[in-house]
Amino acid sequence: MVIAKKYVIEKYFKGDPQLTDVKIVEEQLPSIKDGEYLVQAEYLSVDPYMWKYMSQYPLGSTMIGFQIGKIIESKNTDFPVGKYIFGHLGWRTHTIVNPSTSDPTNTLNFSTYLIPDLGDLPISLCLGVLGMPGNTAYFGFTEICKPQAGNTLVVSGAAGAVGSHVCQIGKILGLKVIGIAGTDAKCRWLTKDLGIDYAINYKTQDIGSELKKAAPSGIDYYFDNVGGEISSTVMYQMNLMGTVSVCGSISAYKSEMDALPKCTVVQPAILKGQLKVEGFMVIRWADRWMEGIQQNLTWIREGKLKYHETVTEGFENMFNAFTSMLKGGNTGKAVVKV
Repeated sequence: MVIAKKYVIEKYFKGDPQLTDVKIVEEQLPSIKDGEYLVQAEYLSVDPYMWKYMSQYPLGSTMIGFQIGKIIESKNTDFPVGKYIFGHLGWRTHTIVNPSTSDPTNTLNFSTYLIPDLGDLPISLCLGVLGMPGNTAYFGFTEICKPQAGNTLVVSGAAGAVGSHVCQIGKILGLKVIGIAGTDAKCRWLTKDLGIDYAINYKTQDIGSELKKAAPSGIDYYFDNVGGEISSTVMYQMNLMGTVSVCGSISAYKSEMDALPKCTVVQPAILKGQLKVEGFMVIRWADRWMEGIQQNLTWIREGKLKYHETVTEGFENMFNAFTSMLKGGNTGKAVVKV
């Protein structure tokens, strides 16, 4: 008999998530059947998309999210005991997985798969640079922006899991890279450790004037993680035929649709600059998933791609890790070690 713990949504998030919005409950799991296997969570991910996506699920649903789990029992020869898997299994300690059965909570349609051999690298990277954030950065930047060496890239949310990755891809591909982050420490990390050309603290510096200093010839690509006034400011300094890859809109996640934060209208900048603005969901490249992972792994092996994890210990601290991440408390990928 296995007792699983899971977080369920009690109330939809309104503004900043509150601890009373979720509850930890226990669930007795049945014996596994032919074709199934039992996973014990090792690492769980907390990501900004959870903030908004949970409103699409009925109250009482398990909090959504990716995890790395170890197979502790199996009746499926393709998923043997002792192997590790990546799956969108939610905030839970134990899960029975049947690969042939669709999971109604997995609306992102991510298939569970065995983690490839990473050698001496930590398996938690499959929640970050070698997982969904890494592929979001790789495909969302290279496929939409089609970057060319010598051009200029601006990244908002630059110290987060996706943003810091995009910054580094920009440098690998020979771009001038400007990052926007929320603390001096993050800005130092971006310039000193990751080697980008310029970092702006949006809380203490004027973004518009700093961009003019950092990119006097204008901006060619903007990887947008935040939306809001920051993005309006960047887009008004973009070059003719520039490209905006819209990955997220963190500035609006706390707001209801009828009370979104006000910001400068961007249509004149788009029109005058003939900008291409394209949003994306990383699942678009599901058929090339391992391509992205292998490319990012190669860059890590070559010493071109660095990673940083903010690790919280303990399943009972999932919610604290989640809210800290939403407030910018993480550098790089935020994960929870069960």
